This record gives sequence, structure tokens and C-alpha cells, in this order.
Amino acid sequence: MNEFEKDLLNKFGKKDFDKIQGVRVGIAGCGGLGSNCAFNLVRSGFKKFIIVDFDIVEYSNLNRQFFFFDQVGREKAEVLKENLLRINPDIEIVTLSKKIEEDNIELVFTDCDVIVEAFDKAEYKAILANKFLGKDKFIVSGSGLAGIGNSDNIKVNHIKDNFVVIGDMSSDIKDVFAISPRVNIAAAKQADVILQYVLNK
Repeated sequence: MNEFEKDLLNKFGKKDFDKIQGVRVGIAGCGGLGSNCAFNLVRSGFKKFIIVDFDIVEYSNLNRQFFFFDQVGREKAEVLKENLLRINPDIEIVTLSKKIEEDNIELVFTDCDVIVEAFDKAEYKAILANKFLGKDKFIVSGSGLAGIGNSDNIKVNHIKDNFVVIGDMSSDIKDVFAISPRVNIAAAKQADVILQYVLNK
């Protein structure tokens, strides 16, 4: 156990810290929600991750995603792994730089206790929900993060016992762009909901 983890152990206590470190989290999409939720989870002591994204880092991502200027052009999943390891070099991360589809999503996340749904497109959100809502997994999604201001409207919406959606449930990036403050608020709330779920389980 490294010094960072020892500090968290002192804060949480052994029982809760063991709960946190025993959970495997799937990050489905490494954009604004997925990348920022992931770093919040690592800072909270989570240690086991499966990170999936087929895309590469672009300059247009830097306004809201956990990437840096010199990482543009590289695969998001690998770059996110690199950045998370700078927070805690002892975390366990499996990365897949591939597109999630209906015929592979169940296999990819089968070993995960928690799944962060961070896809941009509604059809992929639906695929994940249809595959896992009936399973013993906790799913945290996002809907309504775009715009500036009115951040109190970004709320935790409990859809089912194992399904939570973070957002204002109305704003759409098709109508107004997404930028770091509101995206980060939603991502932090995703991580906080996951932490609360794990500790209360």
C-alpha cells in the first residue's frame, strides 16, 4: 500500500476502504463524464477499472475532458489510464480501444460491479441500459449537462434502485455546447453517488 492509499485508509477506516478497493468499475466512454468521473473515483480510493473508448483525443476535447495538450492524437482509453496512474500508480486498469456494440458490451463489462455510462449517443446509452438493468450491477448515467450556469439543476435522479441518472434531464449538446464547469459537476456527482452506494452496500 502506497502513501496515498495509507492516507485514504486513515480517512475511511479499514472496513470502508476495503469495500472501495474491492469494487471493479467500468467506464463506458472516456469523454467529459467518463474521464472526469474516473479521476474522482481514483482520488476516492477506487482501484480496479475497465476503461473503454474507441476514440482519440482531439483539441476540441480539452475544454471539458481529463486530457492535456500534448496528448492530442492518442487513444483516449490509453491516455486516461496514463493520467489516472499519475494519481495512484498502483491502480489496476484494463483498457479497450474499441467501439462498444450490442454484441460485445455484456462481455466487456461482465466483471464490473459498477458501470459509468458516459456515451454521447442515445442509442448506446439504451444498449447498456437494456443489457445491465436486470443484472446485479449499479449503473450511473448522465443526461443534461450542456450550457453555462444553473448548475443547481444538475441533480441526482434515482430511476431504479440500481440505476441513477445525473443531470438536468433537459439540456442537449445538440442545442448548446458542453463546457468544463457543468460537465465536471455532473462527473463529480456520478463519482459521489458511486462512493455512497459502495459504502452503504
